[in-house]
Amino acid sequence: MKRKLILATRNKGKLKEIQALFSDLDIDIISLDEAEDAPLVEEDGKTFMENAFKKAKVIAEATGITALADDSGLEVDALRGAPGVHSARYSGENASDASNNEKLLADLKGVSSDKRGAHFSCVSIVYHPSGRWISAEA
Repeated sequence: MKRKLILATRNKGKLKEIQALFSDLDIDIISLDEAEDAPLVEEDGKTFMENAFKKAKVIAEATGITALADDSGLEVDALRGAPGVHSARYSGENASDASNNEKLLADLKGVSSDKRGAHFSCVSIVYHPSGRWISAEA
């Protein structure tokens, strides 16, 4: 019997990417849409680690299936790390990539190009329903 891993996202693109990465392993990767008992998890942490950990823990405990969750975003030096954990909704609750980019450029107005350093951060957590977990940061 194949082991299951639930991906704590409803992002179909991310699901396909992870399924492709794990295709050589004897693991059935499923999405939140396939788990009737998977609750919505509010990403209200102050760090990528807090958000990823909360999603993985809540989903694993609710479904009884080992969960993989991540949180990621852009951190701009001149903006003291913003947008950070708010990257996806930087320009508001119903933000789009275009509106987020527009806000970012507006916030960087007057900042010279040599002062616009930034990096992308990502934290991934695998959480087993027993409470054991592991994390990776990039």
